[in-house]
Amino acid sequence: MLQKLRAKKDNVNYRQANPLPVMEQFYTLQGEGFWTGTPAYFIRLAGCDVGCHWCDVKESWDPSEEQYQDVELIAQTAKDSGAERVVITGGEPSIYDLTKLCDALHALGLKVHMETAGPHASSGEIDWICLSPKKFLPPLEEYYEKAHELKIIIYNATDFAWAEMHAVRCPEHVELYLQTEWSRRDRFTAEIVQYVKDHPRWKLSMQTHKYIDIP
Repeated sequence: MLQKLRAKKDNVNYRQANPLPVMEQFYTLQGEGFWTGTPAYFIRLAGCDVGCHWCDVKESWDPSEEQYQDVELIAQTAKDSGAERVVITGGEPSIYDLTKLCDALHALGLKVHMETAGPHASSGEIDWICLSPKKFLPPLEEYYEKAHELKIIIYNATDFAWAEMHAVRCPEHVELYLQTEWSRRDRFTAEIVQYVKDHPRWKLSMQTHKYIDIP
């Protein structure tokens, strides 16, 4: 029987590897961060225990029975799209053991990216990790070393200082991005631009897929 994920970390008591619940999957352009504008196949896994109140895909929080798919099918569907890169996102993908999914994707010659808040132990061979920490359930220390990209969502003015707290824990090679929460883009975009000018290690990330109305 399906074990429901809930909003608190203590209630997550499994690391399922196969099958995995897929809320949606689609081929589009990456809209955020380092790979903005490049084609990618997104696999959005259902299940999240982080519970950001401003999350724009709350429907991904709880998996349903009919969403579960064999990882070989998931990988083959991604391959059939014509994509070269796959982004595993959520929900919160670190809830699951991604070893089998990553192996299946790599066996088909695909590059594997993951977008995560990092609250659970990493698994599987990931070619690119975008770490986006959340205050509701902080990342494990291992993700600061493994991340290729740090993306901080700016929701309040105090989040700039919070971003720096995470940046100092990352190696120098990690790409740093600030991105306004979508509903507050009119409030914070200009502030982020000025902050990046004053702190040039950071870069601006825009949700370009929303501006051009693609998935």
